Amino acid sequence: MTRTALTERTVSVGGTDIFVTETGAGPAVVLLHGGGPGASGMSNYARNIDALAAHFRVIVPDLPGYGRSSKGVDRSDPFGYLADNIRGLLDRLDLDHAHLIGNSYGGACALRLALDTPDRVAKMILMGPGGIGTTRAPLTPGLRSLMSYYTGAGPSRDKLETFIRTYLVFDGTEIPADVIDDRYRSSIDPAVLADPPLRRPSGPSALRTLWRMDFTRDRRLRTLPTPTLVIWGADDKVNRPSGGHLLAKTMPHCDLLLTANTGHWVQWERADFFNAVTTAFVTGSTR
Repeated sequence: MTRTALTERTVSVGGTDIFVTETGAGPAVVLLHGGGPGASGMSNYARNIDALAAHFRVIVPDLPGYGRSSKGVDRSDPFGYLADNIRGLLDRLDLDHAHLIGNSYGGACALRLALDTPDRVAKMILMGPGGIGTTRAPLTPGLRSLMSYYTGAGPSRDKLETFIRTYLVFDGTEIPADVIDDRYRSSIDPAVLADPPLRRPSGPSALRTLWRMDFTRDRRLRTLPTPTLVIWGADDKVNRPSGGHLLAKTMPHCDLLLTANTGHWVQWERADFFNAVTTAFVTGSTR
């Protein structure tokens, strides 16, 4: 779907290889993808890159554990690990700061990076981010489907298709079969099978890890200076839309958009709307 000229490279950050695709010119915008099986930066933002590259330098990494980046994630603090690696990527790209756009798992990465080092994030757009009230309610059906992908009988195309068509989007019939095929192939990469990137914490330290992954327990959220736009699909079956209201009430510079007839993949399902809103928010004044 992307037609602009792309450059690709692998950047080493503290021993982790991060595969990065870039295009466009202008203020730096980093697109951080979600954590579903077989996800990658380019596949998750295929409907957005061209439109955003008309205004920005668009940087699209594969998060650690996904795509062509190194596999493996720090299980004791996964969001912190992702944030540290993306901050390191900014360093390697000689960027003092950038705008961060994150969906789901990538939204959690962006929020953690902003909380740890707010001076590195100019503006932030979060779409159904992870880590919002995750210790206070049972898992959603979508998260149960996602977390069980590598368990039981193991991964299969049918399991992935069920997750994508039933839980990821509002209208599953709109997802082309080749999108599922591509993600399935990526999800069964031997390196991924050996160390799946997104698993529910277990073992003696599981509770501590879960608390660390719940941003609503982080007092820094109430004073975060980063201008933030939260976009949440009203029919999100993976992360509860009530998380958007919670962030808007808690964060001092947070606007909230709820999108009708939209699931968890707002940048794909409502691409034209998302591209326009994102461009306006990043380029406009927030005061």
